[in-house]
Amino acid sequence: MYGIINNRGDFMSFTHLHLHTEYSLLDGSNKISELLDRVKELGMDACAITDHGNMYGVIKFYKEAKAKGIKPIIGCEVYVCDDKLVKDKETPYYHLILLCENEKGYKNLIKIVSDASINGYYYKPRTDFKYLYEHSEGLIALSACLGGEVQKMILDQNMDGAKKAALRYKDIFGENNFFLELQDHGIKEQAYVNNYLIELSKELNIGLVATNDCHYLKKEDAKVHDVLLCIQTLSKIDDENRMRFPSEEFYVKSPEEMEKLFSYVPEAIKNTEIIKDRCNIEIEFHQKHLPNFEIDEDITHAEYLHRLCEEGLVKRYGEVSSDIKDRMEKEFNIINSMGYVDYFLVVRDFITYAKENGIPVGPGRGSAAGSVISYALGIVDVDPLKYDLLFERFLNPERVSMPDIDVDFGYERRSEVIDYVINKYGEDKVSQIITFGTLAARAVIRDVARALDVPLNKADTLAKMVPRDLDITIDKALERNPEFKKAYDEDEEAKKIIDISRQLEGLPRNIGTHAAGILITEETITNHLPLVKNKESISTQFTMTELEELGFLKMDFLGLRNLTVIQDALDMIEENYATKVDFEHMECDDKNVMNLFTNAETIGVFQFESVGMRRFLKELKAQKFEDLIAANSLFRPGPMQSIPKFVESRHDPSKITYLDPHLEPILKETYGCIVYQEQVMRIFRNLAGYSLGGADIVRRAMSKKKMKVLEQERKNFIYGKDDGDEVIIKGAVRNGIKEDVANQIFDYMLDFANYAFNKSHSAAYSVVAYRTAYLKYYYPKEYMASLLSSVMGNTTDVIKYLEECKRLGIEVLRPDINKSFRKFTTEDDSVRFGLSAIKNVGTNVIDSILKARGKIDGFTSFEDFLTKTNAVDKTAMNKKSVESLIMAGALDSLGLNRSQMLGSYDYILKSIQKDAKNNAQGQMGLFGLGEDTSSNVGYKIPYATELSKFMLLDGEKEMTGIYFSGHPLEEFTEELRASSDFSSIEMKEKVLDETDTDLRDNMLISYAGMISSVTKKVTKNNQMMAFIELEDLYDSIRVVIFPRIYENYRNLIKEGENVVVKGRLQISANDEINIIADRVKKLEKRKETLYLRIKKELGEDEKKNILDILKKYKGDNPVVVYFEETKSSIESNDSTAIDIDNEKLYEDLKMYLDEDDIVIK
Repeated sequence: MYGIINNRGDFMSFTHLHLHTEYSLLDGSNKISELLDRVKELGMDACAITDHGNMYGVIKFYKEAKAKGIKPIIGCEVYVCDDKLVKDKETPYYHLILLCENEKGYKNLIKIVSDASINGYYYKPRTDFKYLYEHSEGLIALSACLGGEVQKMILDQNMDGAKKAALRYKDIFGENNFFLELQDHGIKEQAYVNNYLIELSKELNIGLVATNDCHYLKKEDAKVHDVLLCIQTLSKIDDENRMRFPSEEFYVKSPEEMEKLFSYVPEAIKNTEIIKDRCNIEIEFHQKHLPNFEIDEDITHAEYLHRLCEEGLVKRYGEVSSDIKDRMEKEFNIINSMGYVDYFLVVRDFITYAKENGIPVGPGRGSAAGSVISYALGIVDVDPLKYDLLFERFLNPERVSMPDIDVDFGYERRSEVIDYVINKYGEDKVSQIITFGTLAARAVIRDVARALDVPLNKADTLAKMVPRDLDITIDKALERNPEFKKAYDEDEEAKKIIDISRQLEGLPRNIGTHAAGILITEETITNHLPLVKNKESISTQFTMTELEELGFLKMDFLGLRNLTVIQDALDMIEENYATKVDFEHMECDDKNVMNLFTNAETIGVFQFESVGMRRFLKELKAQKFEDLIAANSLFRPGPMQSIPKFVESRHDPSKITYLDPHLEPILKETYGCIVYQEQVMRIFRNLAGYSLGGADIVRRAMSKKKMKVLEQERKNFIYGKDDGDEVIIKGAVRNGIKEDVANQIFDYMLDFANYAFNKSHSAAYSVVAYRTAYLKYYYPKEYMASLLSSVMGNTTDVIKYLEECKRLGIEVLRPDINKSFRKFTTEDDSVRFGLSAIKNVGTNVIDSILKARGKIDGFTSFEDFLTKTNAVDKTAMNKKSVESLIMAGALDSLGLNRSQMLGSYDYILKSIQKDAKNNAQGQMGLFGLGEDTSSNVGYKIPYATELSKFMLLDGEKEMTGIYFSGHPLEEFTEELRASSDFSSIEMKEKVLDETDTDLRDNMLISYAGMISSVTKKVTKNNQMMAFIELEDLYDSIRVVIFPRIYENYRNLIKEGENVVVKGRLQISANDEINIIADRVKKLEKRKETLYLRIKKELGEDEKKNILDILKKYKGDNPVVVYFEETKSSIESNDSTAIDIDNEKLYEDLKMYLDEDDIVIK
C-alpha cells in the first residue's frame, strides 16, 4: 500500500481524480505511458482519466494502467447545460467530472458522452440535467474546476445559486455520489472559492475532494504545454491576448504536495482514496460482439454456412477433389471453432448484394484471398490453391484475433453497400471508426517554430532535415542525419525548437474518420462503445485496433477508382460491340496483355504506372502472371533492396543460390529471394516443423522486432522444442540442416520479415492490374475513356492520360453539346470529352442538356439549345454555365463563333425566360403567340470577329484544363525540350515516386514555359516579389521570384510571356513543387541552322567563293561552317546570318560542295 504520513502522524494516501491525458486534444500533454510511470514513481497505486468531453483514451489508459499495476479509474470532464438542444451563446455550460463506480456507471458514461457529441454539440459536446438524471446510476460526480457550476456561482457571489446547484447535483447522483472539488493552483479565485466550498460542504453535508487539474506531467513541462496551447489556438508565444494557463501548477503532483496544499482539510485527501476504492470496473477484451445474421431455414448458422461452402466449391471448381474438400473442411472447422460463422455470412451477404446490383466488387484484398471458403462464397475471386496462398496468414487458430476481410467496391457506388448494411442491421448498430492525426516529426517542428515566431524559411529548412522514412521520429532523425544533428548542437534556436518538438511529438492533434472502416454490432453501439459526431459522420471514439481487441466486428468498405473504370469500360464494350468480357472465368495468361508489362507500356494500368515501377518492369521483363505478383510485392520502400538480385536471377538462373536444398521448393518461384510473408511461414514449417499458425506468430514477432521472443524462437528453429518425450517443434538440425546454415537462414528471414509482403493481397491486386491491362490492350478507346472519366478534376492525371491516348493513336475530341455525355465516351475510333469535366457545368445542368437534347433530335442552333434547356429546367442553365460551355468549345457545332455567342447569350436567355413566362400566363409573347412560339423564333445575332487565338486557347484551358484548338507553346516544342531538365508532368510523377532519385529537394533546375498567371506581393520591407505559374505543354509549376530577382527581370514577368527559369527546386512536406528562381530569360524560337562541311581538298579560292555566296544571301538564319582539316567550326552572328529559304543559295553552294556537306536542321 502506497501512502504518506501527515504531520499529525496519520497514514494517508492520495489519488488524482481530475487528470487530462494527451486525448484532451492540444490541451493535455500527458502521454499515457509516461503518465502512468510517473504516477507509480510518485508512490500512487491508482489514477483517473478525465479528458474534456470524450473517452478517446480510455482503452489505452485502462490497458497500460493494468499492465503497470495501477488501478485505472475511468471518467470524463463533461459539459453540462440546462437544455442541450438550445444552441445559442446565451445558454451557459458548466464543467463536471464524472467517474465510473461500476459497470453500470461505465455504460451510462458512454451514453452521456455519446449523446453530448451527437445531439448536444455547440462549440463543446454538451449534456443536460435531464439526461444526467436518466443516466446517473453508477456514477460519482465532482464539481470540477472554476468552470464548474457551483464554483461559477460563488465567483459571481451568487451563494444561493451555488447552494441550489450543489443540491441539484446531489439530487441527480444521490447521497455520497457528489463531491465538492477543491483545487489550488496558486490562483486567488480558487482560494476564495475554496472557503465557500468548505462552508457549503458542512451546510449541505456534501463531501469534499482535493484534486489538481493535471494537464502536463512535471512543473518544468509548463513551458512546453504553453507552446501546445499556441499550436491549438494558432497563436504565437509572445501574443498578449492569447489563451494561457494562469500558473505553472497544472502538473501531476505528488501525494506529499497535495497533502501539504490541503493540510487544513485532510478529509478532502482521504476522500480521494474512498472514491478510488469505490471505483471498480473491468473492461472485457476479446468478448465477441458479432452481428446476428438471420436465416429463414430451421438449421444452425454453421450448417447453413457449410452448405453454402459446398455449393460454392462446385460452382468454382466443377469437380471437387478430395484435396479441395479437405482444405475447405479444415478451414470450416477453424472458422466454426473460433466463432466466426456469422462473420462470413455477413460478408458474403453484402458482397452478394453488391454483385447482384451491378456494383463493382474487387477480386480480393489482403489475406482473405488465402481462404478457399472465401473463394467458394464469392468473397474473393482469386483461387488460393492455384497461387499457393495460406489460410493461416488470414485466420490463425493459434492467435486470438478477429479475421479481417477488407472489400473494394467501385468508388461511385460504395455508399450503396454501406446503406444496405445500415438498413439491414439498423442505424444504431452501424458506425464509422475514428482515427487520430498526430503531431508527427516534420509537422511538429513546423508547428513549434511557428508558435515561437521563428521565420518560415528556417522552420522549413529544419523540418526538411527529418528523413521521410516510415518509422521516423525526431530522435531517429538526429541519429540518421548529421546535418540535423549539427543544427541541434550548434544552433541554440534550433535546439530549442527540436527539444520542445521531441516532447510534443506523437501527441494526437485532431480526430478524423477512417476512410473505409465500418463497425457492425449485435446491439445498439452505445450499449458498449462511445460515439462522436465528426462533421457529418458518426464514429466510434475507440480506434480500429481497440475495437478489434474488444471483440467488435470491423470491416473495411474501400472505394477503389479502378473498379469503376473497369465497369464503365465493360459497359461501353457491351454497348459498342454487344460483347460481354467475362473476367471471372478468364485466366491471366494472355501473351499480348503480358507484353504490355514486359515492355512497360503500363500508363493507366493499376499499380504499375508510376515512373519507378515502369523502370523496374523494363529491367524485369515479366513473362508470366506470377512475375506480376512478385513485382507488386517488391516495389515498396522496404523490399526494394531485393530488386537487383531478383532481376539478375530472373535473367540468369546461374545466379540463383540456396543456403540449403530445403529452400528450393519454397523460393523457386521468386528466383531464390524471399518476397512473401507466406514463404517465411513455409520455411518455418518445412525446415523446422512449426505449424503454420505457429510460424505466423513468429513471422509477426520478426516484423515487430520482438527480440526476447526471437532469441527463444531462434533456438526452437535450430534445435527444436520438446515437452518431455513429446516433440513440439522438430527443429532444423534434426531435419538434417547444419547448425550454422540454420542460423544463416534465420538471420535471412529476420532481415526480410519486416519487408516481406502478403502474397494473397499482391495476387488479388495483380488480378485487378491484369484486367486493366487486358482492357487497355483489346479495348483501348473504351478503357482510356473510362480512365479519363475517373480523373476528371485532376488536371495532371487528365493530361497524362491524354498523352497516352496520343501515343495509342486515339484522338480525344473536344466537348460537343450534341455528342458529349456526362462522362468521356467513345465515338468511332476516338474518345469524346465529357461534360462533367467542364468547369461550372454541374449535374443539374448536364441533366437538363441530356433531357432537352433527346436521343435523336439534338440542338440545331444556339437559340434552340437555350430554348430547349430552359424549357426542361428554368433554373439549371445560368449565365456562368452557358459561358463555360461556350469557352470550352462545347457549342462550336451550333453555327456561331464563340465571340458571337458570348455577346448574345445573356440577352437571348433573358428573352426566352421572359417569353416563356408570358406564354405561361396566356399573354402575347415577345415574338408571337402560342406555346411553341418561343422555340421557333429567330433571334437576330449580329456578326462578331472571333476571339484571338490566345483568348480561345485560354478559355479552353480554364474550362477544361487542356487546350483543344492547338497549344500556345506548340511552335516551341523543341525549345522547351532543350531548355527544361524535366517537363511539368515528369516532375509531378517523380515527386510522388518514392524510388525516384532524379528529382531532389534543393537541386538546381532549368524549366521553360509560358507564364499563365502572375501574383505580385509586397514584402515587409516594401519590396515587390512574385509568384508565377509557368506552364509547359502539359501542366504548370509554381515559381517563386524573390525581390532581387524580380527587380532584375521584371520586364519578363508578365502573363503570356515565354521564359526559361533557372533556380532551386523546393519540394514541400506534402509533395508540392516550387522553383525558387535565380535567373529568368526569354524563351527564344530556335531558328533553322545551315551546317556546311569544308573538306580538306578544297582550296583557298573555293573557300573564299563559298563565303562570298553566304554574304550574297543575307537573312536571319545562323550558319555553322566546319573545317575538316583543322577540326574547328565558326558560327555566324546576326550580321552574317543567311536566308535559308532561298533556293538559289543551294544551287550556288552545290558548285563547290557535295550534297551531304550541306545540312539544315
